[in-house]
Amino acid sequence: MIHEYQLRILPEQAASEQSLKQYIGREKGLDVRTINAIRILKRSIDARQRTIYVNLTIRVFVNETPSEEEFVRTDYPNVEGRPAVIVVGAGPGGLFAALKLIELGLRPIVVERGKNVRERKEDLARISREHKVDAESNYSFGEGGAGAYSDGKLYTRSKKRGSVEKILNVFCQHGASPTILSDAHPHIGTDKLPRVIENMRNTILACGGEVHFQTRMESILIEGQKVKGIETNTGKTFLGPVILATGHSARDVYRWLYAHGVQLETKGIAIGVRLEHPSMLIDQIQYHNKNGRGKYLPAAEYSFVQQVDGRGVYSFCMCPGGFVVPAASGPHQLVVNGMSPSNRGTKWSNSGMVVETRPEDLLLPEMQLQAEPFPESNESLTEELILRDGKQPEGTIHTLAMMRFQEKLEQICWQQGNMRQTAPSQRMVDFTRKKLSYDLPATSYSPGLVSSPLHFWMPSFLSERLSKGFQLFGKSSRGFLTNEAVMIAVETRTSSPVRIVRDKDTLQHLTMEGLFPCGEGAGYAGGIVSAGIDGERCAEAVANYLNH
Repeated sequence: MIHEYQLRILPEQAASEQSLKQYIGREKGLDVRTINAIRILKRSIDARQRTIYVNLTIRVFVNETPSEEEFVRTDYPNVEGRPAVIVVGAGPGGLFAALKLIELGLRPIVVERGKNVRERKEDLARISREHKVDAESNYSFGEGGAGAYSDGKLYTRSKKRGSVEKILNVFCQHGASPTILSDAHPHIGTDKLPRVIENMRNTILACGGEVHFQTRMESILIEGQKVKGIETNTGKTFLGPVILATGHSARDVYRWLYAHGVQLETKGIAIGVRLEHPSMLIDQIQYHNKNGRGKYLPAAEYSFVQQVDGRGVYSFCMCPGGFVVPAASGPHQLVVNGMSPSNRGTKWSNSGMVVETRPEDLLLPEMQLQAEPFPESNESLTEELILRDGKQPEGTIHTLAMMRFQEKLEQICWQQGNMRQTAPSQRMVDFTRKKLSYDLPATSYSPGLVSSPLHFWMPSFLSERLSKGFQLFGKSSRGFLTNEAVMIAVETRTSSPVRIVRDKDTLQHLTMEGLFPCGEGAGYAGGIVSAGIDGERCAEAVANYLNH
């Protein structure tokens, strides 16, 4: 017999299957010896009151053994000799697009500018150890994209455009823990996700697809208004319709598209800092207990949002029990991001603290940044020529203006960090009081911190709203506004600064037949799961395009 129950129980009662069996036996009048298995269908923590509860939906197998796996498998057929589709980028959008193409009987050819997910590790370590950023292998570029070594959080609010459950099941099929199917805020962990990504790649290869690493798309082959394929830096040409899933940091791709008349739109992003607290302090605040989370609760999460002077100020990508990492994707940049291992067991918790920034905000005087030029950077010169040639009417926003603002702010941050990956930082209360921090707390950020007056050199549009937001957060959550917390600059890669426009029904570019802008880099997703969903949708759109 199979029973389903909804439970509201104490953390120690939900700590293990054995304790759950004992609780169910006692409360439901069942003989514990007859309970063969328990499956957790949904799990969340209610920490609104001093007594913490765990909410569970469970399936109990009495005198029965579960006959199926906890997740639903997808069948991937062999696609050797089938029509080829080019997938540019092996992040979540590209990987899920490739797997869906196989599912639909098409052969994906994946080209990825970076290295495979294991080889990336050496280049990431070099950023912290030597302060050197490989422009093709970093926290943004490489197999798995920005998500592979940036936490692996799977929580999303995007449920209208595709199946979240399908994405989670595919992750489970490739080695993720089935707990991601039940947790309210599922999370694989940056230590476990690389192996899952490898397994996804192996599925693509085993089914007859191709994956080419250290292969950067140099140009899209266009005849008339139709895409024929791509050319790469290796000299290889790949022919077929193109799913463009390059991620939100592929600025060279945006420049190429703009220069070749492919229609783009500027879009708003969120900009701010990483805010790092001791995880014990966050546990004490969120769990209303001076002893923190104790033995049975996970590292505590938080979420804040306020309207400040007409713009949203909010926490973003919260990483309990995690660490802050250097996420630059090229020289003369300093960008930070956050991640957590699967056990969320470090001494720190961090989140992005960001300010909503709209294209029209760039016209404000305080947003006119002046970073020191670097003549050896052809990229900066090319950008300035593009801006000049755009002949934008005065008072209008250039298509690449938000991207350029990102670049300048990251360059200023790098200069403030002594032209290394040491991050300019300031204690939280000092920032709100416009005081320099004469010392800084211990941090998870391995390249190191340097004290810097963020309140002075950050655009006042951002710094004043952050300061007011912090003060409001401190009022709603006592103890959160503290000098034990440190702000680490700068967080700019929250989303794509442009949108590659596409038809809402066919998902093709509006004027370029055979080009399917995809995922976060195209401006149509905001995280691992939503990018995966968009990848599947683009694969389906390609199949319709090919009448397959």
